[in-house]
This record gives sequence, C-alpha cells and structure tokens, in this order.
Amino acid sequence: MILRVILGDQLNPNHSWFKEKNQENYLYVMMEMYSETNYVMHHHKKMVAFFDAMRNFHHWLQNQKLNTVYYKLTDKENKQTFTENIPFIIEKYNIQEVHFQFPDEKRLYDEFKKLKKELSIPVKAFDSEHFYCSLQELAELGKEKKYELLENFYRHVRKKHHVLLENEKPLGGKWNYDAENRNKWKEEFSVPKVLTFDNLVDEIISDLEATKIKTFGQNAKVSQFPNSREQALAQFDYFLKQLLPHFGTYQDAMHTNEVMLFHSNLSFALNVKMISPKEIVDKTEAYFYDNQDTIELAQVEGFIRQIIGWREYVRMMYWNHFDTMKKGNFFHHKRSLSEVFWTGKSKMNCVAYCAQNSLDNAYAHHIQRLMVLGNFALLMETHPDEVDAWYLGVYADAIEWVQLPNTRGMSQFADGGKIATKPYVSSGNYIDKMSNYCSDCSYDKKKKYEENSCPFNSLYWNFLDRNREKLEDNRRMKMMYALLNKMDKTELSKTLNRANHLLETRNF
Repeated sequence: MILRVILGDQLNPNHSWFKEKNQENYLYVMMEMYSETNYVMHHHKKMVAFFDAMRNFHHWLQNQKLNTVYYKLTDKENKQTFTENIPFIIEKYNIQEVHFQFPDEKRLYDEFKKLKKELSIPVKAFDSEHFYCSLQELAELGKEKKYELLENFYRHVRKKHHVLLENEKPLGGKWNYDAENRNKWKEEFSVPKVLTFDNLVDEIISDLEATKIKTFGQNAKVSQFPNSREQALAQFDYFLKQLLPHFGTYQDAMHTNEVMLFHSNLSFALNVKMISPKEIVDKTEAYFYDNQDTIELAQVEGFIRQIIGWREYVRMMYWNHFDTMKKGNFFHHKRSLSEVFWTGKSKMNCVAYCAQNSLDNAYAHHIQRLMVLGNFALLMETHPDEVDAWYLGVYADAIEWVQLPNTRGMSQFADGGKIATKPYVSSGNYIDKMSNYCSDCSYDKKKKYEENSCPFNSLYWNFLDRNREKLEDNRRMKMMYALLNKMDKTELSKTLNRANHLLETRNF
C-alpha cells in the first residue's frame, strides 16, 4: 500500500493521481491538525472555510471509491502534526511508500524534507499540477535578474503560453492597460449582488469550540466561500458574466457600500486549487473573444495580469528569496501593530472600514490591503513580523507563498526593493482619489498638522523625512523629495511634530 498525502490547499480533483488505474494500491490521507491551526492565529471564517473545503474534498474522494483516512481535529488517533501522524499511519496500514505533492509553503516543504530523511521507506514528491510555472522553472527564471521585474516576467509568461497575443504581439498593441484601471467608482450604476455560498458548517464550528482553537474576527455561522470545484466554477462563471465588463476600470476603487465591487473573489478557490489559473485565463480569454462587443480589452487584460502576472510572479519571488525576505526589515521598524487591526475601531474612516471589513469577512481586495491597511502599518513604523502574522491570519485566501511577498515586499518594502521599485505609501489624497472614505471622516484630508488633519498626511511626510538616506536617490521618489525639499520649514516642523505625536500616542 502506498500512502498519498493531500494538504489542505491541494484540493484539485483533476490531479493526475486520481486518473490512475489500480487505485486499490493507494491510501489517501488528509489531516486537520493543531500544527496547521496554531502557527499563527487565524480568522474564524478562514479556519471554517478551509476545513469545509477539505471535508468536502474528502467526501469527493470517497465517492470515487478511493481508500481514505481523514483526521478531524477531534479524532483521538490524531497526533496533531505531520511528523507524528504519518509514521503512525505507516505502521497502522503497513505502508510501503509515501507520495506527496510539493507544498507551496517553505515551512511545510522543510517539514516534509525532514520527514523524508527520517522515514525508512521510499518517499516521492510530485508536482501539484496547478501553476503555470514549476518550481524548477521558477529557479531558472530567477537566475536572470530581468525576470525579477514584474513586467518582464508577465510578458514572458504571456508569450510562452500565448495569452492575449496576435501574431506574437500583444493584442491591442499594448502589454499593459494598468493606466486605464484606476477609476473611482462614483455609484454611476449598480453593482451586481455578490455571489456567495451558505455552506452549512455546524460540525466544524463545534469542533473548533471543543478543541479551543484560538481564532479572531467575526465567527462564521455558515461558510460563504466555495467548498467544491463545482461552486468555484459557478463563482467564476458569475464573474465572467456579471463583473468582468467593469473589473479593470474599477479594480483599484473602494467604497463604503460595497465589499467587493467588481472583484471575482476567486482567490480562496484558486489558492486551495479547486480551480486552476490556466483554466481561468483560457476561459476568460475565450469569453472575451466571444463578447468583444460588451467587454473591453482593458478589463480582461487587467484581470489576467492579476493571475499570470502578479500571482505567478510573487510565487517566484517567494521561492527564490524566501530566506532574506522572511527576515527583511529594511527600515528597522520596531513598533507593534495598531489596535485598529484587531478592533476595527478608529476615527480614520478608511482604516476603520478596511480593518472592520477584514475582521467581518476574512476578505479585502488588493488596494484595501495595500494602500490603506498596509500603507498605515508602514507609516506607523510597524515591525514586519507583526504585519506578516496579521495578514497571514486574517484573510481566507492567505497562504504564505502569496502573503509574504505581498506584505513583506510590496506592502512594507521590508525587502528593500526586491519586489516593489518604491514603497507604496501615500497621503490622504490617494485614498480620497480612489474611494468615498474621506467624505464624512472626522479628519480633514487637506490638512497636514492641525489636530483634525488626516493622520496619513503627516505620517507620509514624516516617513519620507526619516528615510531620506534610504530613498532619496530612488528615481521613482524624486518628485516626492523635490516637494519635501520645497516645503516651508515651519510647516514641515509642525507636520513632523504632528506625526511624532500620532506615533507615540497611537490615538486615532
């Protein structure tokens, strides 16, 4: 008998494992374990969504008449770690060989590597058959520095897989329509109702309570995330027909009345592998060609860029730079994470809304994560370890391979510029430009140092002033430093004093 281990983010029914003959030779094992619930504190809805999807996938395996073992958190035989459970199962079922798919997290990759050395039977690793780029290809691409620039990587993948190309050139004559993807949504028309699922999860909730797993955020009553490939496909189909026509235009927009606007909300299904990036890209491209009278190329390119550009790119950066990225703290920030991240309470409308939305839904879209919450954490000089832990725990789609490069690199610039060519910081002006958050805020977005001035304004100029030596020569920061240098000295002094007061009192 051969043991095949399936992780909680490897729920792909199309994997070649399940197409093989002689399935009686295999025993498939899935495990809910403390080692996976407790390495950071997770949002309650994230935990419920994962276990719901895992248990549903186990039912699918059973329906395929496959031999299975599934350990719930509450099972007495569950030793609660891979290193204890797998040897126990090997002995109990007389296992002669172990198979596993490459984990996407370095933490688990190292754990399986160690386990392989300790086991006395053969252990074989298989590709997860999910991503465009294999780990070997990522390592090869990483040897050429040009591919560490996102745009170069993105074009490489599009060319290799012939995505949105015409005669080997980009469809429409441009590779990137990002300049057309930055519009504010002004309620010009209604947004289609969000498609979610009300999957019953009473047993999972009871198991979490029985085992006293510590979570945060609003507790789940049902799971609104897809728990099967069928639900993931339904969500994707809904996105294509209802949301894609406006996705690109408003992908950076934020609004207090809309949780998702035109975003697909497919990231959870993607990251647990219910649905693959290639089928999403292929179907999106085909849908565009069939509906060019109603969908502009900029909408489609903006979405596809998120999938084969950013998603595959950050995975390359994660695996090629993990050791330095994980430890990076370029600005030597040491402060703790602001309480608003845990309470959602602040007089700053933008921060309060985005934090509360995250705590309520285990979700926020990329601009809310980057330009509101991430921006705030960076300007507040927060230690990157604390930022990492919160982002990894709060979002249902957060798995370290995608979370770490986004927070440590893109959001906090803690890697010193490996991923982002400049820090993603802004004053209140950007947030007002992309949202309605400022409209009824108790702070004034136009003021810098007065008591009712927007904290983003003084914190922004303080950040630039404090990090002048590190950033002034950055060509993308030249304009900002030119403005800083021209600022009236008295006004600058008041602005910096206001920022220092906010940093010390942390009263927002």
